[in-house]
Amino acid sequence: MAYTAAAGEFASRPITPPGVIGLQRALVWLIGASGAIVFIEPSPYELVTLASAAVFVATGIKLRAVFVPLLLLLFLVNLGYTISAVPLLEDSKITNWIATSWYMAVTAMLLAMITAEDTAARLDMLRRGLVVGGGIAGLAAVAGYFHLVPGGDDLLTLYGRARGTFKDPNVLGAFLILPALLALQNVVTARVAATLRASFALGIMTLAILLAFSRAAWGGLVLTAAFMLALMVLTSQTRGERSRIIVMTLAAAVAGIVLIGVLLSIDSIADMFKQRASFDQSYDEGRFGRFGRHILGADMALDLPFGIGPLQFHNYFPEDTHNSYLNAFMSGGWLSGICYPALVFTTVILGFRYLFVRVPWQRTYIAMFSAFLGTVGESFIIDTDHWRHFFLMLGTMWGMIAATRAHQAEASRSAEIGSPVTST
Repeated sequence: MAYTAAAGEFASRPITPPGVIGLQRALVWLIGASGAIVFIEPSPYELVTLASAAVFVATGIKLRAVFVPLLLLLFLVNLGYTISAVPLLEDSKITNWIATSWYMAVTAMLLAMITAEDTAARLDMLRRGLVVGGGIAGLAAVAGYFHLVPGGDDLLTLYGRARGTFKDPNVLGAFLILPALLALQNVVTARVAATLRASFALGIMTLAILLAFSRAAWGGLVLTAAFMLALMVLTSQTRGERSRIIVMTLAAAVAGIVLIGVLLSIDSIADMFKQRASFDQSYDEGRFGRFGRHILGADMALDLPFGIGPLQFHNYFPEDTHNSYLNAFMSGGWLSGICYPALVFTTVILGFRYLFVRVPWQRTYIAMFSAFLGTVGESFIIDTDHWRHFFLMLGTMWGMIAATRAHQAEASRSAEIGSPVTST
């Protein structure tokens, strides 16, 4: 909230009262921050997005033509889920699962429409909110793991792994990747004071990811950070900027190695690290292991046009699918199974298309695209289709794509008449 006044310097529609602009931007900040607390339901994120939807509808929001594919694919994916769930709706868990799927689709559309306007300011507020939220979740995870909160072990840890304000350590680790990337951007580009603050936030989030002992999160952080930093170097406008990014990246890498070394000097952490780092986990191997289930489930999906319904896979196999694309087929039949990957990979293709367009929000675009691409890859080995931050990234990607297209069109018109370009 405290950043609302500072964000007022960004360009916005002159017909919108300043108080309304401030409220809208504050809500965007809250959306980013509230996503860090999800161990209660309804979570603060649901309440904030619901309130934000009401405010933005009342104060003005537009459904642009560019969002039609997003709207159509989200509708078809959830239609498939709903059709397949019809015989199972007497089960309250199935009803809640379907309702959650529809609501997550609504939040994606909401974020797309929100970030397509007043884009630079709203994305700045979203960045700040996400980093604050990541810091909160990270601090809770670290405090829980090291028993710094009396009676907090059961709440903040699970099976000896940090989970912080999340129900699952794996989801905590996955959530923290985007805030960590945003903090890393500040570390390698900001001035000294901001760099120090960002370094502290990055250190807390990195430590929390390590203590979550999620192999996917470990790999995801390293790969997405490397990809993002490479893009930042490629899109830097000056040699000095490129040099700073490279030097600060090396310094951050050294600090990360030192942090890992210190952690591994603690016996309990070293033992858990060795256990989790192994690639021969019992639930990954064998005919009914994670990857065996993928093959058997895919073969099964070919014979079931309407799938088996949500939350039914474990009735046929020892565990859930742990593959969002397979889960779409099993939970929603061929309709969801085709439309879900179409939605995901259409977003990736469009996102890459506008990645190198110079816009005021390019830095945020690069971080969001990197984190989203990492989640798309992670979806092959884990169920991500109800992750709140996945739909936040999905919607924000479409909002930035729409804003970037509008910026390009405005630049073309300005070039034709010789007038300066204004930002969205």
